[in-house]
Amino acid sequence: MLSDVLDLVLPASCAGCGAKGASCCGRCQAALTAAPARRVPVPAPAGLPDCWSAAPYDGVVRRMILAYKERGAVAVAGALADAIALTAVMALGRVRGGFAVVPVPSSRRVRRGRGHDPVGRLAVLVAARLRASGLAAEVWTGLEQARGVTDQSALSGTERAANLAGSLEVLHAARTPPGAFALLVDDIVTTGATLAEAARALRAAGVRAPLAVTAAATRRRS
Repeated sequence: MLSDVLDLVLPASCAGCGAKGASCCGRCQAALTAAPARRVPVPAPAGLPDCWSAAPYDGVVRRMILAYKERGAVAVAGALADAIALTAVMALGRVRGGFAVVPVPSSRRVRRGRGHDPVGRLAVLVAARLRASGLAAEVWTGLEQARGVTDQSALSGTERAANLAGSLEVLHAARTPPGAFALLVDDIVTTGATLAEAARALRAAGVRAPLAVTAAATRRRS
């Protein structure tokens, strides 16, 4: 809530380059949407859905995502959602029928610390943009944390997979997700362990999860 208020009263500047006048200037918006593509982590964890992202996680794209996620620059959400939705349209192709847009959940502790739910907000905006493009998309938030996990920043791909195993579940009280399958949405993909765990939890509840779309993908280095 506080971040929403601050966005209204503070002078706007681009989260990507610092230019005055908009939370995301035209050049940085172009950087966000210039290279949507399939970007699958190598090696890919078992059970990872087909993985697409709007851009590599560096430069202005990285700065915009960090400003949005870690510093509460919620005005950037629209630009990120535009990029994710554009990428999703490319990845989905001529899909028929309805489907669920499912945000990968953060823990309640993380959401409280950030003061907002970055991926949940993106999923709502992405679904709205997909509907505007003619697709029958509906947000579904039945996926939740089943247990706590340790910080993953210093973990390898194998360690991340072990850390996340069994950490997500579909809430027993959640309604059945709409449509024939789930489109997973997240901000960044690195090793793919989080998306693989989200897809596993959905499949365990009888929900197909063939595709994941993120705003950015980390460039993997050996």
